[in-house]
Parts: sequence; structure tokens; C-alpha cells
Amino acid sequence: MVGKITRAYEREVKDGDVKMASPKFGMSILFVFLCISFCSSTDQSFQQCFSSHLPPSNITYDVIFTQNSSQYSSILQSSIRNLRFSNASKPRYLVTPYNEDHIQATIICSKEHHMHVRVRSAGHDYEGLSYISDVPFIVIDLFHIQSVMVDIKNEYAWVGAGATLGELYYSISAKSNVHGFPAGSCPTVGVGGHISGGGFGTIFRKYGLAADNVIDAKMIDVNGNVLDRKSMGEDLFWAIRGGGGASFGVIFSWKLKLVRVPPTVTVFKTVKSLEQGATKLVQKWQNIAYKFHHDLFLHAVIQVTNPNSNQNPTVQVSFDCLFLGTTERLLSSIQRSFPELGVTQENCTEMSWIQSVLYFAGYSIAESADVLLNRTTQSTQSFKGKSDYVKEVIPKTGLEGLFKMVAEEATSVLILTPYGGRMKQIKSSATPFPYRSEYLYGIQYMISWDAAEETGKRIGWMRRLYKYMEPYVSTAPRAAYFNYRDLDLGRNSYPNTSYVESSEWGLKYFNHNFNRLVRVKTLADPHNFFWNEQSIPVLRLE
Repeated sequence: MVGKITRAYEREVKDGDVKMASPKFGMSILFVFLCISFCSSTDQSFQQCFSSHLPPSNITYDVIFTQNSSQYSSILQSSIRNLRFSNASKPRYLVTPYNEDHIQATIICSKEHHMHVRVRSAGHDYEGLSYISDVPFIVIDLFHIQSVMVDIKNEYAWVGAGATLGELYYSISAKSNVHGFPAGSCPTVGVGGHISGGGFGTIFRKYGLAADNVIDAKMIDVNGNVLDRKSMGEDLFWAIRGGGGASFGVIFSWKLKLVRVPPTVTVFKTVKSLEQGATKLVQKWQNIAYKFHHDLFLHAVIQVTNPNSNQNPTVQVSFDCLFLGTTERLLSSIQRSFPELGVTQENCTEMSWIQSVLYFAGYSIAESADVLLNRTTQSTQSFKGKSDYVKEVIPKTGLEGLFKMVAEEATSVLILTPYGGRMKQIKSSATPFPYRSEYLYGIQYMISWDAAEETGKRIGWMRRLYKYMEPYVSTAPRAAYFNYRDLDLGRNSYPNTSYVESSEWGLKYFNHNFNRLVRVKTLADPHNFFWNEQSIPVLRLE
């Protein structure tokens, strides 16, 4: 089988064969009439199928919601984080499973009723692919599968894929003040999508990505089988830790290795405008941030200051630090390596690790950690994001042009995240996430807006900025981060997706690991049931 896959891969690369498909977006009047006439019977058929694949004792009420259900809209809207997609195509059904039996039945019945499946943990997909589609689909919303079981003695946690990072951090801190987990700083992000795309945060320079700290996982495959690490095999286990789990099945639980954090950590924030020498500071930051000791995380946030005042807007850079240790140790390091930043003891605040989670999430460290359990925060804006990776220092002229473009858009934000440390020690093939030792830092570009009529202008600006940065970032491929999903990089055709077509975006996210992901996908889901606009493709076997 592996030999056939390899030969198919070689044929596709050689032939450059791309088969395009044109999904039908419009519906005829007759189709609308037929849909209205028969949708209720179809709904009943799906629900009967669902019930027939459950054990007699398993609950079926409040699991499936049709578009006519009173709770349908509130459930769908509850995890739409980007209002750009609030009026997009809607799923035929929302399935809110309480257990793995419900997920198994959903997959089986979706196949029987010829509907695609989208899986949503908390709805943070930048392009909304966890809850929108141009083909008939259902959404499996995992928010009920959110339990977190922490074993401090053995230093691991089992966490449901529907839990948020905030719920995970809270549960760890409730058991220990010297344990944590290396994942993102936004507490409402879902564990499921975050880990399966890699997942980095403020302590990843010491401990690696979230995906690097996965011990085991449980998932439902295309045939409805429940798999763990042993039964899925090491290839599939490798693929779901950074390659995007939704391409391979429905992951419903992760076993995570907890990491030890010191009882005291230190933070500081220093903000400088262009007039205060921010350009020179960013130049220096580029040269040293990736070389810092792995206990020191210092990222740079570029944005416009005074965007809503009568003063002329200008660009400012915020240098935000988390140090895994005391102020005394931090100052001895930062004052020696980056004296231009002017950090003093007065700039520093000592706190616990869980308080640093609150701090980087924008909360007061005096607040109770209970605030991390709030998963209902909804966005009131639309946004567009992109990403890049930098291998060589951007020259002063390049930074000046970048700052000039940022000043054009008051709601734009760029986050520069330093690599190095533990990331430099992990092989680029260890997981599907490939951007390790050769990279100085990553960039996240973000712009938000309120009115729908602003969409074209804002996205146009983002694309111009991305084009401007081309000479200064990685090439062959121009690297991108999968968790900052970007359909501008390319998208799969439906129903015939070719390797060549998918490699347009796949190589940018996964570099040399993309080919292995394709081989794993072909074995795990040979008929490409788990398809989406940027799912791993299946090689055609001839």
C-alpha cells in the first residue's frame, strides 16, 4: 500500500495534474421548493440514523439541532469569533456530543447522508473553517467535551478537545502552583484546534510547542473506530500533533505532559514610539531575542498609538516580557544583553505563573483565576490575519517601510515572536510543525474592522502589507503558521483535490513534512471524507 501511495505521489508531482471543480453556489427555485418540502423528513431520517447507532442507555436529546431548532442560532453564534463569517453558509445540523458514542454516530450518519463534517472546539479558526463550508455539512461542536483531569503526581493531564486553554490552565493551577503547560495566551481558544495545529505561547522557548508535549490522544476515525496512540500507530499520532487534526478524524481528548514552572515569574512591559527610537530597538531585538536564555521570552508588538485622538497617529512598539524566575535574575540578563531597553526594577512585577496567564490575557493579576473559565466572550469585529517567518534580520530601511504601512491602518497589529531556546533543539521533522532551528522569529499580522463595507479595503491593505514583506521573510517556501489560517495561500477544489493544488498552501504551512502528511492522510482517510478548503489531500491510486 505504501508503495502505491509513493508512486501516486510521484505521478502527481511529475504530471502537475490539477483537476478543478466548480461547486454550485446557487440553488434553483425547484431545488428550494424540494428542500422546503422534504427537509423535515431528511431531518427525521438523520436523527433516526443517529439513534440507531447508539447504545440503548445513551442520551439523544439536546444533541442534534436542526436549523428549525430554537437553540440553533444561539449555539452556532456562541463560538463565531470572526464576524466576517457571521452570515456565511450554515450547517444543516449542529451536533453537540456529550461522549464518543455521539461522535461515532455522527460520522457514520454523515457519511450515509452525504454530508461533510466540520469540527469546532471554540471557533477561533481564522478563516472560519470549523463552522462554514460551501458544500452540505454539519458541525460537531465539542463544547460539552471539556473535562480536565489533572494528575500532579505523575505530571500529566487528560483534557477534552472542547475545553479552552483557560479551563486547562485553571485546572492545573487548582492542583499546583509549580506546574503549567506551554500553550497560547488567549484563554478562550479551544484546546483541540490549538494543539493539533502546533500551539505556542509565552513559555514555548523553554518547553516547546503544545504539540511537542502530547503523550497520547483519543480520536474517532472515518470508520467510526475509537483510536488511541497505540491503535492509531505512530504515523497518525505524529500527523495530528501539528498537522491539523480535522484532516484525519475527530480528536476528542488529549493526554498532555505538564511542565514544571518556578513559584515566581517576572513580567515587564516597555513601550517606545518611533520618535523614542523604536526602530533601533527592533533592530537590536531581531539580533538578540532568539539568543536569550530559554527562561526569557520577549516579544515585540507593533501598532498605532493615538488612533482615536486628535493627535497625529504614530507607530509604537511594546516589548512584553515573561521571565521564568525572579526580578534579580531577569535584570542581570536583560541589562547586560539589551541595555538600550532601559529596564529597571521599577518596570518589573513578580507573580505566580497562573497570574502571568491572566496578565498576558489582558486581565488584572489581582483577579481570581475563575475568570479563565469564561468561554462566552464574543467578538464584535471582523478581522483578517496572516503570518510569516524570518530567517535573516530585516534591515532598517525594511522596518521603516513596514512602520509607514502600519501607520496607515489604526487597527493593525503585528506581533513578533522570538524563537530559539528549546525550539532550536527539536528536529523539524519531530512533528508536522517544521519551523525550528533556522528561524529567528515569527510574525502575526492582524487587522480588524467594524462595518461590513470596510471588508474589501481592510483585506486589501493586509494583502499589500504581505506583498511588501516578501523580500524580508522566508522563501522557498514562504513559511506560514497553520493556526493562523489564511485562504489567500490557496484552497482545495471540491470534490477533486490534487496534490499539486494543495501543495500551494501545504508546503507553506508544513514545508518538507507536507509529503508525509499526505501519505498518512491517504492511509487514514482514503476517500477524503474529512475534506475542507485546506485539509490534507489524498493521493489518487491508479
